[in-house]
This record gives sequence, structure tokens and C-alpha cells, in this order.
Amino acid sequence: MPPDARILIVDDHQDTLYALENALAPLGHRIARATDGDEALKQVLRGRVGLLVLDVRMPGVSGLDVVRYLRRLEQTQHIPVILLTGFGPDQELTSTAFGLGVADLVMKPVDPLALRTKVRYLYDAHQRYVALQEETRALRTRVREAERQDPRVPVQPHTEARATGPCRTPSATRDSSPSG
Repeated sequence: MPPDARILIVDDHQDTLYALENALAPLGHRIARATDGDEALKQVLRGRVGLLVLDVRMPGVSGLDVVRYLRRLEQTQHIPVILLTGFGPDQELTSTAFGLGVADLVMKPVDPLALRTKVRYLYDAHQRYVALQEETRALRTRVREAERQDPRVPVQPHTEARATGPCRTPSATRDSSPSG
């Protein structure tokens, strides 16, 4: 995801979109709008969306339907989503939303400062996650290239790194043993 990834706000009411845009504008990120679930999906699938603020209940494709679809696709499954609802606390909705991996469920009317804080944290965390994924891919490519250039380069299988102290090679162990 590029550093200029947008925050996509999705609601079927223009006044809510306006309020969300004004609440998030101080963050300085690019903001895109969508008025229904279909439009939101199209924008996300085109790329460059770093976070969604998404109304739950919209005509046609609901916010939960959008999230279900996004979670099925590898390229969109990690995009953070904040769901908005104006229908008060609902245990079934809460359970379903968090079961789908939604980052937060916010009640309308939205507190602008609280929303900005959540969006800032989630957007920045997602940017760091994407940067780490890109760095991992680049490192794996470098390792494969090194293996092709010199097949004698020993490469460990992809395992988690362990903090076990200094690395000892058999020759280092042999050299440090007393001769006798």
C-alpha cells in the first residue's frame, strides 16, 4: 500500500459523510467517499485504500457484507475497518463484527476526537504492517537471488528466529577446544 493510501468513508447519508470527512480532515490523509457497499468494494479493489470507516446498515450491500467480501481476498483481508452503527448496542452485531475481524464498532453520533484517535492508530499500524510485508518479500527475493548466484550459500529453512545467543559453527567449536 502506498504512503498516500486513502481513508475510505462509506455511508448512505450525505450529512454523515460530511461530518466524518470533517472529523478526519485534521489527520491530513487523503479521504475518499462512497455512498453504498458496491461503490466501497469497487474503490477498495482498485487499491490504495488504507482504512475503511463503514456504516453497517445501508441499502443493497450492507457494511457487514462488504467486510465479509474483503476478508475473503488476500489483498484486502488486513485492511482495518471501523464499523459505524446508529441503532445502539446490539450483541449479535457486535459478535458478528468482531468475528469478521473488524477493528472497532462505533456508535453514532460519532465523537470526532475519539474517531480521529482510532483512525490515526489503525491507519499507522496498518502502514507499518504493509511496510514490514514488503520488506519481508524483498529480503526473500534477495535470498533467492543469492542462492541462484552461489548455490554453496547455506540458507536455513524459513523458521522463526530464536534468540539463543551467539551463533556457533562447528569450526568455531573445534577451534576453541583445547588441543591435546
